[in-house]
This record gives sequence, structure tokens and C-alpha cells, in this order.
Amino acid sequence: MALFRLHHPPYVSVLGFLLLLLPDCGVKCTTFTLVNKCDFTVWPGILSGAGSPKLDTTGFELSKETSRTFRAPTGWSGRFWGRTGCNFDGSSSTTSCSTGDCGSGEMECNGSGAEPPATLAEFTLGISGSQDFYDVSLVDGYNLPMIVEGSGSCATTGCVSDLNRNCPMELKAKNGLACRSACEAFGTPEYCCSGAYGSPDTCKPSMYSQVFKSACPKSYSYAYDDATSTFTCSDADYTITFCPNLSSLKSSREPPPEETGDVTGPGTESSTETQQAMEEESFANSYLADMAIGESTRNTASFLLHYAILLPVTLIVCWISL
Repeated sequence: MALFRLHHPPYVSVLGFLLLLLPDCGVKCTTFTLVNKCDFTVWPGILSGAGSPKLDTTGFELSKETSRTFRAPTGWSGRFWGRTGCNFDGSSSTTSCSTGDCGSGEMECNGSGAEPPATLAEFTLGISGSQDFYDVSLVDGYNLPMIVEGSGSCATTGCVSDLNRNCPMELKAKNGLACRSACEAFGTPEYCCSGAYGSPDTCKPSMYSQVFKSACPKSYSYAYDDATSTFTCSDADYTITFCPNLSSLKSSREPPPEETGDVTGPGTESSTETQQAMEEESFANSYLADMAIGESTRNTASFLLHYAILLPVTLIVCWISL
């Protein structure tokens, strides 16, 4: 190629070499920027979907307050997640991370996905101007707060709540570092949307998925939670943030518009620590959370006992008054 003839300036050859390293984007690439706002190191994992090319890496280290950018071609599909508590010193041939481990025994996941529980950011990029689809999913459980922000007027989605703090006891995993989905915890068809429950008509939200949905209204809480959890945008770049700041709280917690199809629209960003504390306290004391943790049974029993004693006394007083 003429680009690499020796009489060209050295920088031209360097430019050509760099171009060869970039993904084959055709007319346009989508840029993904991963940002770590956690107080600790996160090791993101990347899994490309079937038929999609591998990005620059399948796993890497992301220190706190740092970011890294990737480019993906049109039509690419795949998922991102965060691994925590990782040690790649070779002491284990499989498990290397406390949560989100991909089982490779090394920093690169090499085509393996996340071991549940793990918060997932999922993408399918459009082709030739068609829309991108994206979501943040808790279907495989939760390990880290995460939001996805699209450029321009694209909606923000994700989960900023600390579900590990309010995780029902029977769903707690990894010594409280992660929260399992009901499917992962119990493995039954009604929770996994399989078998006789393998359609939107037969698989309905469980009390556990409603706990997830209450805390993270824009995230997938179970397999058929499409209407309020799938977002679309066109010609956008995306930022995926682990442990996002409070300024991103409202846009990812406020319920999406009441629609029956995919949700689109701009996300807003405003909140305060007081608001977050009030919302989390409200969720922690909510009936759904109590029911999932087992408190509702005890509260109901106390209620019935109280009125079992009070009712006869009231009747006796009324009879004496007559």
C-alpha cells in the first residue's frame, strides 16, 4: 500500500499501523467509556455476543477514579460487568474474584461470562442508522451499583441503590458482597421463567423481583421486564459508571414513562444525600422488603394476636353498656 512506502514521513506509517489495530467500524464506531467511581479497584469484564468481534480486551483493571475507552463496530452486541476483590497471582486456577468472576483464572475473561450474582450492562448496536438497544440487568443478580449514560438526549438507566444492604436474607451471597436473583437462589421455573413459565403471559414478577424493581425502577428485575427496562437511542456513545455519584441518582431511579414499548428520552441528573437516605430508608421499611425478608409474616401474626385479644374485650364492654 502507498501508505507504507518508505518516502512517506514516519508519522504516516505509524498512523497506518494504528488504524490496523482499530476495530473494523465501517463508517462509524460506537465509543464505550468505563468509569470507576468506587472507593476500590474494579476489574471490568467484557463478553461479546455470538457473531460479534472481540473488543480490545475481555478483562482489565480499573483503579478508582480512572476510566478506559473502547470502540465497537456497528452491529456489535455484548455485555459489561464489574468484578471485585480480584487476585490474579495464580493461587487459583478458576476463581480469582470475590464477585463477578468469569472463571478464567486470569484478568482476561477470554469469552467467558460473569458468574452470578453480577450487575450487567447489555448492548445491541444498530446497523446502518438503526437504533441501539441497551439495558442494565439484575436478572443474574447484583454485585455493584452501575449506570449507563448515552450521549445527547439518550436516557440514563441503571441501578445506584445498594441492594447488598437491603438484600433479603435468603438471597444474600458472597458473605454479603452480592445479592442473588430468585432464579439463582431457588432454581424453580416460576422464578427462572422456564418450562411452563417460559413466556411473558405465564412468568410474572415475584415478590423478590419487585424488591429489585422498587430499588432500581429502570433495571431489568426478571426475564420479561422489557417494557420499563429496555432503552433505545441512535448514533450515540455510552458511558458505563461503577458506583456512580449522587448526582446521577434521580435519573436512574425515577420510574420510566408509562409506555408499553421500548422507552426513550433524556435522563435528568439531580439529587441530595438526604433524598437518597430517605428513599433507601423507605425501601428498607417497605412492605415488599419486609415480605421478602420474612418480616411480614411476623408483623401479620402480631396484628392478629392484638385483635384476637381486643375484640372480646370490646364486645363485653358493649354488652355491659346495654
